[in-house]
Amino acid sequence: MRLLLIEDEPKLSKAIAQGLREEGYVVDQAFDGGEGERLAFMQEHDLIILDGMLPGLDGLQICQNLRRERIQTPILILSARNQVQDRIAGLNVGADDYLNKPFEFEELLARVRALLRRQVPSQGVQLQAGPLRMDLSCHRVFLQEEEIKLTLQEYRLLEYFLQHQGQIISRLQLAERVWEDPDISLGTVDVYIGYLRNKIDKPFGTHLLQTVRGVGYCLRYDPSDANP
Repeated sequence: MRLLLIEDEPKLSKAIAQGLREEGYVVDQAFDGGEGERLAFMQEHDLIILDGMLPGLDGLQICQNLRRERIQTPILILSARNQVQDRIAGLNVGADDYLNKPFEFEELLARVRALLRRQVPSQGVQLQAGPLRMDLSCHRVFLQEEEIKLTLQEYRLLEYFLQHQGQIISRLQLAERVWEDPDISLGTVDVYIGYLRNKIDKPFGTHLLQTVRGVGYCLRYDPSDANP
């Protein structure tokens, strides 16, 4: 999971980021409003932890701007403003939760986990692209009702494609979001794309996983490509 922490107090930011990293999260940091908003628009995150009072651009304004652009990433606001009307203002501009300063890290962590749980599909949900179907409740994949055996990494890669089907995804984005490691060899991404094609497209004559030259990959179902 990748989190964005926008907090201008250096010691507090360092402590929060270190604690979250020890819990296994990838944490991007920004120390003013302008940089924080830029990262929020530029990079996909699973959760944004946002200081309500920031230099350059107020945290509530950042939240409002993100929601105006239909970015629905969960937002947890941290603020020394602890009046009821302050919490109401934060929630009204689109925040999902509001935590007053000072706070215990364990409470912050609990709220982070709770917000992230809301993003996990409930059991029984399926992802589908034409004849390709992924059952999230039992981690099984079917194509034309025949089960496809995938390794864990192949499954995670395919799940990400199905969650973003129709979108062009770069190799770097796949490295960051699926492997959660932007430093892995991009050739490794290409190798796993090949593994998926050998299990999904080639045996069935489909063309679900497409290469967009110079840009990345896209999973898209076009009924006109289906075999008669």
